[in-house]
Amino acid sequence: MFITFEGPEGSGKSTQLPALADYLQEIGHDVICTREPGGTDIGNQIREVLMRMDNTGLHPRTEILLFLAARAQLVEEVINPSLAQGKIVLCDRYGDSTLAYQGYGHGLDLDTLRAMLQFATGGLKPDLTILLDVDVPTGLKRKKIIEEWNRLDAFELSFHERVRAGYHILAEQEPERWKVVDASQSPAQVKAQIQSLVMDKLAQHF
Repeated sequence: MFITFEGPEGSGKSTQLPALADYLQEIGHDVICTREPGGTDIGNQIREVLMRMDNTGLHPRTEILLFLAARAQLVEEVINPSLAQGKIVLCDRYGDSTLAYQGYGHGLDLDTLRAMLQFATGGLKPDLTILLDVDVPTGLKRKKIIEEWNRLDAFELSFHERVRAGYHILAEQEPERWKVVDASQSPAQVKAQIQSLVMDKLAQHF
C-alpha cells in the first residue's frame, strides 16, 4: 500500500509520518519511509538546488521540472520496488504537492501538470493521501521554530494561502483517496486520527 502525507508548511508531516511508521511496524507491517523531493542520492542533490535560499531566480517551470525529475527517480528506485515486495510505503509529499504548489500556488496550468505527473510517475497514484490541514500563519510559525527555513517557505503569504486552498480542492475532487485531518489539534489527537484512518484503509486493501 502506498500512503502519502500532504499539507501546507508546518502541518506536522515530518512528525506524524515516522509516528505512523512506528505504529505499523509494531503491529507487524513492513514499512518504508521516504520524502519528496529526495529519497534517493540523485533526488537529494536536486532537493539541495530546490531548497537553497539563494536560488531566488529559479523559474516556476524550472522548479516543476526539477521536482518531477526527483520524483521519477524516487518512483523507479524506491517506491515501485518496495510496493512489489509487499511493503507499505509512506511518503512525505508526492505528486499532489505539484498540483498544490506549482498549480494553485504559482498558477501553472493544471492539465499540463497532470500530464507531466503521469509521465514522471508512470501513472502511480497513492492508495491513501492524508491531508494535514493547518491555517497558514500557524503553520509558518511552527515551521520557523521546528524546521529549517527554505526557499519555498519564504514565498509571500498569499502564495501559501493559494496552496492550502488548492489542497482542499484536490481533496474534494477525490474524497475516497483523500482524508483531511485537523492538524491544529494536539499531536496525540492527530496521531490517533491518522492511525484510525490508515487501519480502515488497510482493512479494505488486504
